[in-house]
Amino acid sequence: MTSILFALAAAFANIIGGLIVTSNKWAHQSLRYFIALGSGFMLGTVFLEMLPESIALTKSAPALVLLGYLVVHTFEHTFASHLHFGEETHHDEVLNPVVGISAFVGMLVHTFFDGVAIAAGFLVSPSVGLLIFMAVLLHKIPDGFTISSIIITSGHSKRSALAAATALGISTLIGFLAVHLLGGSVSYALPVSTGATLYVAATDLMPEVNHEKGIKMAIVVFAGMGLFLLLRTIAVY
Repeated sequence: MTSILFALAAAFANIIGGLIVTSNKWAHQSLRYFIALGSGFMLGTVFLEMLPESIALTKSAPALVLLGYLVVHTFEHTFASHLHFGEETHHDEVLNPVVGISAFVGMLVHTFFDGVAIAAGFLVSPSVGLLIFMAVLLHKIPDGFTISSIIITSGHSKRSALAAATALGISTLIGFLAVHLLGGSVSYALPVSTGATLYVAATDLMPEVNHEKGIKMAIVVFAGMGLFLLLRTIAVY
């Protein structure tokens, strides 16, 4: 089952994001480009790959896509209401250590569905799985970076921050394994994870892109969509 290697790679990217914060060895501004590139790639993946495949699998796809969107929204809105992607600078909002833990819970649900999406994609076909993996991978480093930054800002240690990023990776693996353990669940897993992926791209990532004025970030978003179309063409042939 080679798809597990892709899930492991995605999980490890969360840890890399945590290491960026705890080691201070990477220019934090560069992560905005990952966010913009990832949001474009994910939107292309959702609307041109995951959604059509979901509709082909089940007539209930639209309702399941909405369900996936609302599940992630509910957890992030409830547990991570102050969450934004990037370096956490709102110290007044996350001073209470409980807020850091709440954001962590919300992001665990988010990363669980990353694993679900990867597994469901590979069950449909290797090419679909690869495209979904790339969509997930491009935002995994910002995920790890974000949660580690919030954990540190809310008063916890760098060790706790790295542990939180690692836990996000583990949550991704659990989501991946859950799909395989439940057997035959792809007709539900793919549309639900489509809704979750749409939430991450459109509601979590795009607002962060919009914080940066000018055309540069818009170009990077379109570059992400172009990268998706390029890889999709290669996968087809």
